[in-house]
Amino acid sequence: MRKGTRARDWLPGFLMVLPSIILVGIFVYWFIYQNVLTSLDRTETLATKRVTNPGGIENYTKLLGSDDYQHALFNLLVLTVTFLAGTMIFGLLWAVLLEKGASGEGFFRSVYLLPMAISFIAAGVVWRWLLSPGKGDQAVGLNQLLAMMGLERFQSAWWQSPSAFSMAAMAMPAIWQLSGYVMALFLAGFRGISEDQREAARIDGASERQIYRHVLFPQLSPIALSALIIIGHMSMKMFDLIYAIAGQNSYKASVPATLMWTQMFQQNNPTAAAVNATILLALIAIVVVPYLIYTNKTEKGTRA
Repeated sequence: MRKGTRARDWLPGFLMVLPSIILVGIFVYWFIYQNVLTSLDRTETLATKRVTNPGGIENYTKLLGSDDYQHALFNLLVLTVTFLAGTMIFGLLWAVLLEKGASGEGFFRSVYLLPMAISFIAAGVVWRWLLSPGKGDQAVGLNQLLAMMGLERFQSAWWQSPSAFSMAAMAMPAIWQLSGYVMALFLAGFRGISEDQREAARIDGASERQIYRHVLFPQLSPIALSALIIIGHMSMKMFDLIYAIAGQNSYKASVPATLMWTQMFQQNNPTAAAVNATILLALIAIVVVPYLIYTNKTEKGTRA
C-alpha cells in the first residue's frame, strides 16, 4: 500500500512534465549532441578534394587561430563589456530615481520599459539611420543632432570608426532597449526591502547616501548578479540587432553569431558553423553554469 501511495503521489506530476522533458531532450540536448558531432567532421571540396576542415579537435584550433574569428571574439568582448556597463549603470540610476517616489512614476516606468517591446530587428533599422557615419552636409541621425546643437566635434563614424573599439557604439541600441529591464529588476529589489530598515538606519544617524551604500545596495547584490548573467548571455549570442544595423557581410561589426551566419549560408560550411556554435555555447556555459550552481547552493542554504 505504501508503494502504491508513493506512486500516486509522484506519477501524475511526472506524467504532466513528461512531454516537456521529451521535447527539451530532443530539441535542445539532442541537437546540441548532433551539433558537436558535426563540428568534428572532416570535409573536403568535391571538385578539387581540398580539405576544408581537417576533422576532430583540429577544427577548433583552426577556427580559434584564424584572424577573422579572433577579430570577432574581440568585438564580442568590447560589445559585452560596454553593454553590461551601460545597462547596469542606467538601470540602477533609473531605479534609484523612481524608488524615491518621483511624481509620474507610472509614466516614466512605462517609458523606460517600452523599448523592450520593440524587436531588435525593428530597432536596428532605426538605429542604422541614427548611427550613420556621415558628417558635415551629409550628416543624418545623431551626427545631424550634434551639428544642430553646435557639437560638431563630437560627431563620429560610430561603429564604422577605424578604432579597434568601434563595437562600443553597437552597444548603444542594446543599452537603450534593455536598461529598462534592468531598472525593473532593481526597482523590484528596492520595493522588497522593508521600510523599517531605512527608518532604523535614519534613527542611528545614517545619511541617505549611507543608507543606500550600507543598507540597500548590499541587499541588491543577488539581483545585480542575476541581471549581469541575463544581460551577459544575451550579449554573447546577439545577432539580429547587429545584422539589422551592419548587414550580413560587415567585417567591422563581426561577432561569432554573425560569422556563423556567413559560414553557414554564404561559405556553405556547416562544419565550421557548428564549431563556432559549440564555442559560443561553451562561452555562455562558462557564464551561466557557475551562476546556476551558486543559485542552487543559496536556495539549499535558505531551506536549511
